[in-house]
Amino acid sequence: MVFQIPGVRFDLDIIQKYDTPTPRYTSYPPATELQSEFTEAEYREAIANSNQRKTPLSLYFHIPFCESACYFCGCNVVVSNNKNIATPYLDYLVKDIQQTASLIDSQREVVQIHWGGGTPNYLSQKQIERIFDNIRKNFSVDPGAEISIEINPRYIDKDYVFFLREIGFNRISFGIQDFHPQVQAAVNRVQPEKMLFEVMGWIKEAGFQSINVDLIYGLPYQNRQTFEETIKKTIQLDPDRIAVFNFAYVPWIKPVQKRIPESALPAPQEKLDILKMTIEELTRSKYLFIGMDHFAKPHDELAIAQRDYTLKRNFQGYTTWAQAELFGFGATSVGMLEEAYAQNHKNLKDYYRAIDAGKLPICKGIKLTPDDILRRDVIMCIMSHAKLHKQDIEEKYHINFDQYFARELNALKALEQDGLISLSPDDIYITDIGRLLVRNIAVIFDARMIAKEQKFSRSI
Repeated sequence: MVFQIPGVRFDLDIIQKYDTPTPRYTSYPPATELQSEFTEAEYREAIANSNQRKTPLSLYFHIPFCESACYFCGCNVVVSNNKNIATPYLDYLVKDIQQTASLIDSQREVVQIHWGGGTPNYLSQKQIERIFDNIRKNFSVDPGAEISIEINPRYIDKDYVFFLREIGFNRISFGIQDFHPQVQAAVNRVQPEKMLFEVMGWIKEAGFQSINVDLIYGLPYQNRQTFEETIKKTIQLDPDRIAVFNFAYVPWIKPVQKRIPESALPAPQEKLDILKMTIEELTRSKYLFIGMDHFAKPHDELAIAQRDYTLKRNFQGYTTWAQAELFGFGATSVGMLEEAYAQNHKNLKDYYRAIDAGKLPICKGIKLTPDDILRRDVIMCIMSHAKLHKQDIEEKYHINFDQYFARELNALKALEQDGLISLSPDDIYITDIGRLLVRNIAVIFDARMIAKEQKFSRSI
């Protein structure tokens, strides 16, 4: 099924009405539903069942180390200038790879690999080679696999960039957040404009197939005018993809954020002005709005996957391989199989202890019910595409859509009245206004959210 990617329309009154806490739906059920009661035996069973499906594989490797703390960061990181701490971690990561790979059918092809963190380029070239060699020894990697890495541009040189490309990485991502020096200083992420343009030059010269940069709006001392300068400079960098994240100020959850002066944060109306300007500038520069906080050029794989109806969300965000099952390696990483999700221990000592005991290093997870799997398909379709065709769901799950989701369809009528969606007998269309509020549409189908109250970030 192929369709034209629609645009996005900013309606301030509607956005303010629906700016309520909702899950980001990188998964369904969301990560908040993972439970410590989930057992290793259940995950092993899910892996065995996964082998029967012979679906392709997506692998995620978490490198948690950073040389300094970015005050906005919500990731699970270990901050240290002593790079020797990476040595034992990599020893255990290799064991993690070998142990999990022994449970996976060796004939299944790996079509995606992603290294995240933390800061993967915290590692030396030899350390990266070691992990890369172990991946290739333990898995069958498709020659055309997407192999991506996140880097910190402050700690990299031209030789390292070219090394990454030569060893096999073909996609790369780095964080800009904001070009303004005052904002950078306030979040402890000082990286001069000249340096960012130089790093981008190396990346393009090395021949990476896709380049992503991250921005964040809502940081201290930002306003519409200064962030417009950041957007224009980012457009000059000419990346293939741009992610523009909404900063969630949660110092009670992330203590490092206490170092950010709350009084310097932009007011809610200022944030909305920043978002509106960002959408206008990026779409005017021919970037397509993919969804949530992602933009891509028309030739980029994300845009192509959305047009071809093969786009999907997982714990890394949007992905082009809808059928691949995700296995996570390293502390805090998440595996996302068809019928179960599992997360590894966050604490390094707990992670090491589990591997020493010969166990899969998971600390929590969830076994999906048939209803979860059905609702996941509906929610992921809403999150990834501009419409849902009821017949696709009916044929796959042998249900009558209107009967099964009678409550949800009734609830959607209010969203239709506000212009977020358009309902027809056969389809649910998400309008240009609704695309910014897609989480509010998806949550209607979230039976678990309805059953109990959860705390999530706001939609905008």
